[in-house]
Amino acid sequence: MIRNRTAILVLLTALNFLNYIDRMVLSAVLAHVEKDLDLSKLEAGLGASAFLLGYFLTAPIFGARADKGSRKGLIAAGVAVWSLATAATGFATGLGSLLAARAFVGIGEAAYATLAPTIIDDLTPPERKNRALAIFYLAVPLGSALGYMIGGTIDKHWGWRSAFFIAGGPGLVIAASCLLIVEPQRKLAEAKTRIRDALATLSKIPLYRRAVLGYCAYTAAIGAFSYWAPEFLIYRFPAHLDSQSANFWFGLVTVLAGAIGTIVGGRWADRSQRALPAVPAGAPHDARENRAGINALLRICALGMVLAAPLAAVSFLMPVPAGFFAVAFFVEIGLFLSTSPVNAIGLRAVPIELRASAMAAMIFAIHLFGDLWSPPLLGALQDGVRAVRNAAPHDVTSTTIAMMALPVTFALAAYLWWPRRREAA
Repeated sequence: MIRNRTAILVLLTALNFLNYIDRMVLSAVLAHVEKDLDLSKLEAGLGASAFLLGYFLTAPIFGARADKGSRKGLIAAGVAVWSLATAATGFATGLGSLLAARAFVGIGEAAYATLAPTIIDDLTPPERKNRALAIFYLAVPLGSALGYMIGGTIDKHWGWRSAFFIAGGPGLVIAASCLLIVEPQRKLAEAKTRIRDALATLSKIPLYRRAVLGYCAYTAAIGAFSYWAPEFLIYRFPAHLDSQSANFWFGLVTVLAGAIGTIVGGRWADRSQRALPAVPAGAPHDARENRAGINALLRICALGMVLAAPLAAVSFLMPVPAGFFAVAFFVEIGLFLSTSPVNAIGLRAVPIELRASAMAAMIFAIHLFGDLWSPPLLGALQDGVRAVRNAAPHDVTSTTIAMMALPVTFALAAYLWWPRRREAA
C-alpha cells in the first residue's frame, strides 16, 4: 500500500503527465488527420469538442460520487479508459469514429482530473498546499509539450496513427497502482445529497462563482490556442517549419515557459497567503481571512492575463519563427501563472465536504462555456474569414485575423478575475 504523502503526490503527478500527453497528441498530428480523413477546419475542431463533451458531462457525476466515498477506484478506472480510448483514436476511419474515441478519452480523464487534486489537498499541510498543487499541475505544460513532441516526431516517421497507439500504452500499465493508495480520512457528504443541491450551494458563493467565470474565458482562449497553434505555425512559416519542427519548438517553449509559470505561480500564491492573517482552524469557507486569501490568489490569476493578452496579439504578427517563439514564451508564462492559484480557489472557496463537487462543477463549467466550443469556433472563424476574402484554404492572413480573437478573450479573463474590494470585506 502507498501511504507516503510524497509518493502519492509523485504517482498522481506522473499520471497527470500522461493525461496531458494523451490530450495533446491530436493537436500535434491534426494537419495529417485533417488531410487523411478529409475534414474541414470546423470538423477538425470538433475533435476537441468530442473530448470535452465526454469530459465535462461526466465530471459532476464523478465528483458527487467521490464526495460520498472512496476515490481511488474511480481514478484507476478513469486512467484505464482514457488510455484505451487514446489507442482507439489511431483506428479512426472518419469523423464519427474519431469523435467517438475522443469522447471516451474525455470520460476517462474526467474521473482522474476531478478527484486527484482533492486527495492531494487532503494530504498536504495548509502552508504547503499551493506548492503541492503547483507540482501536480506542472504536468500540464510538461505533458502538453511532450504530447506535441511525441506526436510530431512519430507522425513524421511512422504516421499519425502510430502516435495514438504509443501514447495510450503507459497509462494502462500504471492505472492499477492507484488502487494501492491509502486515502486520508475526510468528512463525507451525506449520501442523500443530490448533484443539483450541491451545484445550487456552489453557485451562491460569490468568490467561487467569479473564479469559475474567469476560468471559462481563460479556458476558451487557451484551448483554441493550444489546439490550432502547431498547424498555424506550419502554414505561417512554411519555409522554416514542418510538422515535426513546429511541434518540437512549440512543445519546448510550452515546457520551459509552462514550468516557470506554474512554479512561480505556486510560490507566489504561497507567499501571498503568508502576508495575510492566518485562517483560524475550523473556520468556515466564508470567513473574512479566507476571503482575503482567495482575493490574493485571484489577483495573481488576473496579472497573468494582463501579461498574456497584449503579447499574444504581438506573437501572431511576428514575421519569423524565432520572433513568435520568443514572444510566446512570455505569453505562456503569463498563462500558467494561474494554474495553481485558480485550482486552489476551487478548493478553498467552498465547504470542505463539497470540494470534489466543486472541482467537478468547475471542470463542467470551464469546458461547457470554454474550450468545448472554442476550437471549432476558431476553425469556423478561419473558414469564414477566408470565404469573405475569397482566399486559398491555408491563407495565412485570414488565419492571423482569426487568431486575434484569442488575446481579446485573455483580456476578458483578466477583467473577470480582478479582485473586487466588496468581496474581501
